[in-house]
Amino acid sequence: MTDDTRPGSPGLREATGRARPQQPRPVTLFTGQWADLPFEEVCRLAASWGYDGLEIACWGDHFDVVQAVEDPSYVQAKKDVLAEHGLGCWTISTHLTSQAVCDAVIDQRHQATVHPRVWGDGDPEGVRQRAAEEMRTTARAAAAFGVGTVVGFTGSAIWHYLAMFPPVGDDVVRAGYRDFAERWTPILDVFAAEGVRYAYEVHPGEIAYDYWSTKAALEALGPHEAFGLNFDPSHMVWQGIDYVGFLDDFSALISHVHCKDTKLRMHNGRNGVLSSHLPWADPRRGWDFISTGHGDARWEDIFRMLNRIGYAGPVSVEWEDAGMDRLDGAPEALDFIRSMNAITPPAAAFDAAFSTR
Repeated sequence: MTDDTRPGSPGLREATGRARPQQPRPVTLFTGQWADLPFEEVCRLAASWGYDGLEIACWGDHFDVVQAVEDPSYVQAKKDVLAEHGLGCWTISTHLTSQAVCDAVIDQRHQATVHPRVWGDGDPEGVRQRAAEEMRTTARAAAAFGVGTVVGFTGSAIWHYLAMFPPVGDDVVRAGYRDFAERWTPILDVFAAEGVRYAYEVHPGEIAYDYWSTKAALEALGPHEAFGLNFDPSHMVWQGIDYVGFLDDFSALISHVHCKDTKLRMHNGRNGVLSSHLPWADPRRGWDFISTGHGDARWEDIFRMLNRIGYAGPVSVEWEDAGMDRLDGAPEALDFIRSMNAITPPAAAFDAAFSTR
């Protein structure tokens, strides 16, 4: 690999932006589902399967944002491990901490997922404020590590009103979007100052979880120069959203891509879209995450749209299939995404197609 695929090297931050896709995009493995393994072991596995790099989760021993800011030797040690295995890194991810910034209900779920320094005494507003400070630190950590994109959530003050019963007034919903903007704007200001973009993942449980809630969140925010989107079709498949159209409509904001699939099981009149509080892989559920290429997402259409909008950044395999061994699923998913990633037009054809855009 050339030097510009290494964390901290010149030109790395530009790699996540819009550009003409002249060669296949790097395929990375998101380490969030592998955080029970030591970082070095995940690097060894990913390299042995042929991944180009990692999307590193900021939990487990994979990446500690406070250490990254305070200790240059910590950052260098992570870079050295990646280099030893021939891996690049374009993105770090902070889904667990970012969830706590806006959540109306702070409880044992957050205690089990956020760092003890964020949880503190568990006072809900204290947790939110400490999570916000951790996110500002994350922006600085990404800059210190040399990556230009951080992927994560936002939490939501209004997700628990989703059923709209008991009745919820529009003023309450609008206040939830204002809460999001007020809490996240100071965080995003730090991201902008550090030259890092926050790629928010549209996802149930968050302030934006579908098409129209994304529109509303962007309207509330302003928008903000540091705020982008992480595209993950798996969460849109089971909601019945046109995820290819979503890519097209929000093309200017697409800052990162997750490759995760969903299989629908709503075929017998019993299985529901809300999944009935049943565990993953239970056949009574209406849907489940499944290894990429085995589900209902239209991946060829997705990759052709990525070409059309000019997305040239990483595509990251987020392996999450309760019915398959991950040691089999992760390399299989890589092979599938490689086959899709090859759907890249020659530069001349791409230029011709976009000459009047």
